[in-house]
Amino acid sequence: MWWLSLSRGGLSGFSASSTAEEITHGIDGSGLTAIITGASSGIGRETARVLAMRGVHVIIGVRKVSTGLEAKDAIIKEIPNARVDTMELDLSSIASVNDFASHINSSGVPLNILINNAGVMATPFMLSKDNVELQFATNHLGHFLLTNLLLETMKGTAIRSGREGRIVNVSSRRHKFSYPEGIRFEKINDESAYNSLQAYGQSKLCNVLHSNELAKRLKNDGVGLTANSVHPGAIDTNLFRYHWLLQGLASVFGKHVLKNVQQGAATTCYVALHPHLNGVSGKYYADCNLAEVSDQAKDSILARTLWDFSLNLVEQSKILS
Repeated sequence: MWWLSLSRGGLSGFSASSTAEEITHGIDGSGLTAIITGASSGIGRETARVLAMRGVHVIIGVRKVSTGLEAKDAIIKEIPNARVDTMELDLSSIASVNDFASHINSSGVPLNILINNAGVMATPFMLSKDNVELQFATNHLGHFLLTNLLLETMKGTAIRSGREGRIVNVSSRRHKFSYPEGIRFEKINDESAYNSLQAYGQSKLCNVLHSNELAKRLKNDGVGLTANSVHPGAIDTNLFRYHWLLQGLASVFGKHVLKNVQQGAATTCYVALHPHLNGVSGKYYADCNLAEVSDQAKDSILARTLWDFSLNLVEQSKILS
């Protein structure tokens, strides 16, 4: 039963009921810098708050700077010595991602942790500013590009500091419910074949595949960087705003079956900061423990195909050479 699983800890000693504060208790993050996308609300904001509480310098990348500043002010009000900065970042816009990464790379700011958290869920069919289906563009392509553009800065930070860098892709259990073929490379923008929930599952499958392929490439490079993906759990956040049925179920039954935000941010914080994860890469976590992925998410050929497909999309805009 679901309430028993909340209290049962896994090998890590933590469970679905653990909070982000609990799993980071006693961890000193001073000297570390983290970028968290979409951290103006929900689990992203809680992740930013807890990392700042542990001494991490947090940079919040948000589409609306005003909401990012509100989150920053709230964190500093609670934690006066917190180091929090806010920058504009629209993951659905290649130009915005490029501008954000360019500013970070030229600023001289070290970068130890990148948490690709921002996302949209089950939206009506829409195209991004770059004419790519919105969920694929926001949840995967923008983060793929951001990660690639920041890799050299992260590698340099790891070498100079002697501390392992970590990349965390926030995926979802919904990665197991993509389209039958996994990723519709030839139909990314096909409105006639679009299903909002399957398209969401497709974008979350991309998050896991991206992490796995990136982990292999980082291992081959021999640098002190890891890449993992996480399922934060079912949480009543504004992700449900485009799906009236899910929103309705969440409002009626949410307090009984869904995690709260403090529990929802725990796995992200665990993978980003906990020493248990030193040297661990290419894995998928849920409830602060290793979890099973779908067969499609284990497909190394699909992961390489996605990498090349994503690279081609951004190269078309002359973002990467």
